[in-house]
Amino acid sequence: MKALIVDDEAASRETLRNYLTKYCPDIEILGEADGVQTALPAIQKLKPELVFLDVEMPYGNAFDLLESVGEVNFETIFVTAFSHYAVKALNFSASYYLLKPIDIDELILAVEKVKSAHEERDQHFHTRILIDNLRTTHQQHQKVVLPVLDGFELVTVKEIIRCQANGNFTDFYLRDGSRKMICRTLKFYDEILSELGFMRVHKSHLINLQYITSYKRGKGGWISLEGDHSVEVAPSRKGDLLKHLGG
Repeated sequence: MKALIVDDEAASRETLRNYLTKYCPDIEILGEADGVQTALPAIQKLKPELVFLDVEMPYGNAFDLLESVGEVNFETIFVTAFSHYAVKALNFSASYYLLKPIDIDELILAVEKVKSAHEERDQHFHTRILIDNLRTTHQQHQKVVLPVLDGFELVTVKEIIRCQANGNFTDFYLRDGSRKMICRTLKFYDEILSELGFMRVHKSHLINLQYITSYKRGKGGWISLEGDHSVEVAPSRKGDLLKHLGG
């Protein structure tokens, strides 16, 4: 794959270039850019198939660049020194990203995933979903990419009634009555969905607060949700839930 490296730090670009040359010989580096202003013309001129994109840069970030590009015709691996907002956004869309300092094994894995995605029919899927979410102001209308055993499924947040732990997997219960087993832990989705109208009411249960229909008191109590769902509330979570309910 033909690639472009975008990072405002020369040392970071050099490190990534050296790693790719040594450990990812299938990647051909077309060029480099040091920010949003130089990256846009480089993308238009070089037409890369893959862009390694630093998230936080002076005079604009990775998301600003993607907005400027218009139609995204390349795969993207984001690189970040950890921005809480950025990582949550990337996880939400199941985008590929690397944390600085870059781990060689993680780099190889990300490149392999992108190469596989590039060969599939629906290319640039994750980046397009990320852009759509950044443009969406209503949180419950954002889309979440759910990795299932044979690929990915896409749902909007408002379609999710609740999530339940299932070992190293998570069961998603949707408004249409379906259940989907997702290849990530409940802890992962707790961190992502907690700021989008969800609450962890039990070690095994994460609920969409807008679908609560009733609460039954008890040591912890029980929550009823739209769709005839009933969820146990842990005693340690009862206070936060009642505070939200105003009771």
